[in-house]
This record gives sequence, structure tokens and C-alpha cells, in this order.
Amino acid sequence: MAVSGWFVLLVAAGAAPVVLLGGVPGLALWGVVLVAVIAVDLALAGSPRALEFARDLPRRLRLGESAPARLAVANPGRRAVHGTIRDAWEPSAGIRPMRQRLSVAAGDAIALTFGLQPVRRGERRAAHVTVRSFGPLRMVARQATIPVPGSVRVLPPFTARKHLPSRLARLRELDGRTSVMVRGQGTEFDSLREYVRGDDVRSLDWRATARRRDPAGGGVKLVVRTWRPERDRRVVIVIDSSRTSAARIADEPRLDTAFEASLLLAALATRAGDRVDMLVHDRVVRGRVQGATGADLLAKMVDVLAPIEPELLEGDWHAIPELVRSVTTQKALVVILTSIDTPGGSRPLLAMLPTLTRRHTVVVAAVTDPGVVEATRERGGSDEVYRAASAERALLDVARVATAIGQVGAEVVTAPPADLPPALADRYLALKAAGRL
Repeated sequence: MAVSGWFVLLVAAGAAPVVLLGGVPGLALWGVVLVAVIAVDLALAGSPRALEFARDLPRRLRLGESAPARLAVANPGRRAVHGTIRDAWEPSAGIRPMRQRLSVAAGDAIALTFGLQPVRRGERRAAHVTVRSFGPLRMVARQATIPVPGSVRVLPPFTARKHLPSRLARLRELDGRTSVMVRGQGTEFDSLREYVRGDDVRSLDWRATARRRDPAGGGVKLVVRTWRPERDRRVVIVIDSSRTSAARIADEPRLDTAFEASLLLAALATRAGDRVDMLVHDRVVRGRVQGATGADLLAKMVDVLAPIEPELLEGDWHAIPELVRSVTTQKALVVILTSIDTPGGSRPLLAMLPTLTRRHTVVVAAVTDPGVVEATRERGGSDEVYRAASAERALLDVARVATAIGQVGAEVVTAPPADLPPALADRYLALKAAGRL
């Protein structure tokens, strides 16, 4: 049972008759009146437990988007139900409004619409609804909580897709769809054409030039070979979901930034004709995508990544080489998205990297904190000086780890959260242009 504000006013109004009738008799009489009001209101109120509910929810929703969540309410009972209803979702589901007025006649059904705008990705769930059914006097209500489960999978927002068109234009240049061609180790022969000023003389094809010698004495027409980057290379993305991925940088968890970078890289690499596989790992594999291509690849990636949360434990870096070997035995580009904050915390990563770099091209991508860089510039007072010194030390540690990673044969990409996805995509294009994939 729940009481309304009208019942509180009614109880307060009873002070006058209690004083007039005097002492215990007046109080007893007023108590009888209140009990009668409660009994009548509850007896005439419709039963909330007689209501039947059904949800109509979107299966998936991108973080930052909104969608309607519909709740159908049917009343097969003999009395109308008038009151309020509260749909109990997780707070991060962003349900609006949380409460609505409810009025369902006997034998009738209505549909209520709530708005969903989640503020976190993952499975956002609803457990039950709570209904208050008031009687005709609006003094008290019959209240019941009925289980009505439901869930919506909130996908990563993939805001980094805005960088995809410009990177695809550069990819088309590398791929030979424009007049720009590249030459380098690991590239494929594309075609022959006449030499023009500015071409690399190392691309001259002397045999083809001899065959095209003009017999009428018109001179030698030099012929060059054009090249395109090899296709069907292997790209293995390894995302670290251990405790360091839970840290928030620029109001975004490191893990979410890693998801954005991996989605942009996967979209670019699959358009380049390369095969992309993804692993999310700490001590066990939390997510895996293998064998998907094209649009199916991104669909599977966002679906797998959506419910993954950081695990508050140390990652097992020694298992990474074997995991990569389980994905492919060919030479591949292995991209590791992790953190490189301190030399001590990065020792397991540094110990593992030589095993990977002996066979694969390895890129380690890590997000940097723009707040740390900003702290190095503020030195107005003694507190700010100490803070700046600490920030400088942190940046020095990152630089030391990055140097150590380079010494074992891997490459490093570091950038703030908004810049890491395009920076990683640019490094992929640079490696492809150099024929290192």
C-alpha cells in the first residue's frame, strides 16, 4: 500500500475534530474514519497484479543515440486501474520519463512509450515495473512490482568513422586506382607505362624498353613498372582488457578508445583487401572475431565488443604469442592496444614483444592523457610546479617505454583519445606504402 499527499492532508486536518471532541474519544473516532477511508479506497482500486505487460524494444542501439521503448499494458480485470507506473531500468539506460500516469479501463489495453538514451555501452537491462493503483478517493493506492525483463545491447559509438573517407582516399592512391603508384619491398607488380619526369629510375624496365624501341629512329621510349601494395595480408588486433584499460582519459575509458581505434583500423584494412582478426584478452580471451570480412566484420566486432568491460586484474602477456599463432601462422601485422605508462608496469609486455617481432610486424598503440601534457605548462605556484614535475616524469616514463619497444623491433603509436584512431590508421597506411605488411 502507498499513500498520497491527499491522505497526509486528511490526517493533518483531523487535528481540529480531535481537539473539539477532546482527548482519546476524538482520536479514536478520527482513527475509525481514516481506517474506513483506507478500506474503501483499497477495495475500489483496480488490482495492479491483474495487469499484463509486454515490451517492444530495439535489439541494438549505438551509444549516444536514442530510441523509443514501448510497454504494452493490458487489463483483463473487472476494475479500471488509475495511477502511476515506473519502469525500472538501470540508471545508465537513460530512461525518460521514469514515471508515467496510467489509466487502463477494464478489458482494455494501452501502449506507453519511454525514451532510451544510454550513457554506457553494454547490455542495459530492465528488471520490473512498479504500478500504483489508486481508488476513487485518491487517498491510498495498491502497489505491486511485477517482473517484466528486457534488455538492449548498446554498441560502441564508432565516432572515429568520420576519419574513414580521408583514409580511404589515401588507400585508393596506394592501391593504384589513381595515377599515384608506389614501389617497395613486398609490393605487387601492376602494369607498365611510359616514363615521365619524376618517376623513380629504379622502376625502369629495360627489357620492356628494348622491346618498345622505335625502329624508325624516333628515339628510345623508357618504360617503368608500376606497383601496388599486396592484398590479402593478415592483420591481428589484440586489445588489452586488463586493469589499466579501466582508467578514464578525457572522460573516456581507455578500453573504449581502443575499441574506436580497432574499428577504424578494421574498416580501413578490410577495404584494402586484408584479412582482419580481433582478440580481446587479459588473462582469458574475452572476445574473438575471426573469418569475417567486409560489412560483416564491423557488425560482428561491435556486437562482440559491446558487453566487454575492463577486468581488474593483471594481464597475461606471455599468452599473446600463442594466441596470435592460433589465429594465423603467416606473417601478419599485429596491433596491440594497451597502455605504456611506467617501465615497471610494461616489463611483461617488453619481455613478450621479441617473440612476436621475430615473425610479425608489431605496432603497439597507447592513449596518452592530454591533462598530463597540460599540467607541464602550468607553473604559477609551488603546487603547480610540483604537479608539473610529476607530469614531466610521467611523460619521461612513457618515452622510455616507447624507446624500449622500438629497440625490440616494434613500432609505437601514442596520441590523445580523439587522435589515436586516425594516428593508428595513418601508421597502417604508412606500413602498407612501404611494403612492410
